Amino acid sequence: MSLGGMDYPDPKKKSSFVGKILLAAGLTALCILMLKQSPSFNAPSPFSHQEDGVTHVLVTGGAGYIGSHASLRLLKDKYRVTIVDNLSRGNLGAVRVLQELFPEPGRLQFIYADLGDAKAVNKIFSENAFDAVMHFAAVAYVGESTLFPLKYYHNITSNTLVVLEAMAAHGVKKLIYSSTCATYGEPEKMPITEVTPQAPINPYGKAKKMAEDIILDFSKNSNMAVMILRYFNVIGSDPEGRLGEAPRPELREHGRISGACFDAASGTMPGLKVKGTDYDTPDGTCVRDYIDVTDLVDAHVKALEKAVPKKVGIYNVGTGKGRSVKEFVEACKQATGKPIKVDYLPRRPGDYAKVYSDPSKIMRELNWTARYTDLKESLQTAWRWQQSHRGGYGNI
Repeated sequence: MSLGGMDYPDPKKKSSFVGKILLAAGLTALCILMLKQSPSFNAPSPFSHQEDGVTHVLVTGGAGYIGSHASLRLLKDKYRVTIVDNLSRGNLGAVRVLQELFPEPGRLQFIYADLGDAKAVNKIFSENAFDAVMHFAAVAYVGESTLFPLKYYHNITSNTLVVLEAMAAHGVKKLIYSSTCATYGEPEKMPITEVTPQAPINPYGKAKKMAEDIILDFSKNSNMAVMILRYFNVIGSDPEGRLGEAPRPELREHGRISGACFDAASGTMPGLKVKGTDYDTPDGTCVRDYIDVTDLVDAHVKALEKAVPKKVGIYNVGTGKGRSVKEFVEACKQATGKPIKVDYLPRRPGDYAKVYSDPSKIMRELNWTARYTDLKESLQTAWRWQQSHRGGYGNI
């Protein structure tokens, strides 16, 4: 209404507006009431309580190369999985792949956290009902460890202590620890057995051995079931092409030989640098035991299944066959079908001449044996993933 240039509110319009607000408020209250009456509204997260017939596994470093493949296998085998990763070396894209494959509630959750933060780790354990821990999270490059030793002792040894303390405080009774053949150093006798003396020669191996010692000392007065897997050089990727290895560009120099070969084959790098040709080996290059990641993950699952309270199992995980770096390069050339330029350089600090396993103990006690032992085929599988993921997980 308007009178003499002055506006007056229409009481009917005002009444209508107020009515709409009251109606909206009433509907909102009704929705909240209905939600609260819904059995799922106040239900705790399925990750926060134990459930009959379901084993909940915390996978530290589950966004990384090996950890993501382990998470995939656990999920396929109907385990409930929580991945904790700070993504310093892992890939969120790998987690997204797993989430798309297993979208059902209560199957998989991802928590961004740093294991060096004891308060954050304790909070994670207090809010989740874990049955077991697979501890993969670690920096893992021999060459880098000689340049930044304190980083390795902190990341590997100190963080393992944090995880172990949280497990003890919250009653988690099963640990599968990801260790390495680097704890043996350069033994006088080959192949390496589980009783071969441990004499690591680089900070990576030393940090892992310290972590092992902490676990072993704790286990003496604990009923925890512990499995320590010392594995050799990991290659390959998921045979179905869902996951692969995607190291960060700034870490290529320190990365695995397979990644370096693929970079050279794809033209990402001008060539492959082989460090050391004067070792006491048949062709002068280092000899290693290359284990396919699918076989490695299978060993972890078997260890989880067979872990016994108050017992510690220590196992080498390898093929039992040593291959030289030159042999590996030739297999990579065949797998990729690409010519690879090779530059031979002086030795890398912290390396050793030859290391390969005797896997008879794990075969005997866990009924495990490596199945993917054809070097060329493992590299072909990994190369296919690399070719279909030129940017790693960047496009996911």
